[in-house]
Amino acid sequence: MDKLSKEDLKEQYKSRVIIGGIYCVKCSHIDNIWIRSTTDMQGAENRFAFLVSTNSCPEMCMIEAWKKFGANAFSFEILEKIKKKETQTTREFSDDVNTLLELWIEKRNGERNGEN
Repeated sequence: MDKLSKEDLKEQYKSRVIIGGIYCVKCSHIDNIWIRSTTDMQGAENRFAFLVSTNSCPEMCMIEAWKKFGANAFSFEILEKIKKKETQTTREFSDDVNTLLELWIEKRNGERNGEN
């Protein structure tokens, strides 16, 4: 790869749109869902697909269901996406994503308790 191509690739990487947000992992055999946040939605989705393809449980809190029902019983679902603003620092974006996670957890707890 010549120097110009490397520079172009570097510039493309720096100027890419960064999407974060909230996703959940669901098991089709039980009501459990695990709500998570990420500052890199595409990376989280790719990581999950890889873990399913290698039958590697993503988190210890899921291991019992993973062993019982198998990797193919689990799905990755995006709940909400947010785009990093050009003026935001990585820390500010991470804080926004974490605040969004708190809102989703509160919403989920409210639904469980019959609140709407």
